Amino acid sequence: MKHLSIILAFLMTLSSPVAAQDLQKGLTAYQAGDNVTAIQELTPLAEAGNALLQSMLGSMYEAGLGVPQDYAEAVKWYRLAADQGNAEGQSMLGNMYNNGKGVPQDYAEAVKWYRLAAEQGFAMAQTNLGNMYDNGQGVPQDYKEAAKWYRLAAEQGKAKAQTILGLMYGLGQGVPQDYAESMRWYRLAADQGHAMAQTNLGAMYEFGMDVLQDNVMAHMWYNIASANGDGKAGERRDKRAGLMTPAAIEKAQAMARECMSSNYKKCGY
Repeated sequence: MKHLSIILAFLMTLSSPVAAQDLQKGLTAYQAGDNVTAIQELTPLAEAGNALLQSMLGSMYEAGLGVPQDYAEAVKWYRLAADQGNAEGQSMLGNMYNNGKGVPQDYAEAVKWYRLAAEQGFAMAQTNLGNMYDNGQGVPQDYKEAAKWYRLAAEQGKAKAQTILGLMYGLGQGVPQDYAESMRWYRLAADQGHAMAQTNLGAMYEFGMDVLQDNVMAHMWYNIASANGDGKAGERRDKRAGLMTPAAIEKAQAMARECMSSNYKKCGY
């Protein structure tokens, strides 16, 4: 649960000792992986109107945790939370409309809920609203507006938004083309282990975009991205290797190991 600490803080505000005890029991069961007990204990409290727990139950029904997976039931709980102004519930309800899960797919409705959450500063919704403007889904395509929402999420540390914002700077979509800014945002996301950002950093070094062309650095970032699950990065790494000496490949491999073992603090020469 993304906001378990907030729910735990809510525990201290409950006037009823019985309700507080039920909440504590339910959250303890959830943390222990006993989702059946968690559902049993938390459902009455959610039915009583707590928006945080309503959103939590929505996510459990969506994922099938402690209950059979039920998208319609997930939508019900997300909507109850969203109607109370809960940003997570609004964002998740937007996802359900965006993907057509539990409700007919409806991009305009998805945009509506994403916007409500995004305007509250919810970074996931800001990223998704950026996607909608980027792709022209539910709204006219508008790269400038997409960049605005990606930036808000990126400034909160969302790696996906940072990566896409880096791409927009690289392409000059919605922002002036600026390879230095592109590199900066890619690096922020790469330092969080985001494979696409790491692949894109490799490309910056491969083609010498705002940096000197460097096959060793390109190989390093492609190698790291491949280790983090980007299969295409592995192909690009191997193509770079075909242009490198054995000593250069060994150097790049050593740099990749050091970069990952240092949690992306020591990446490069």
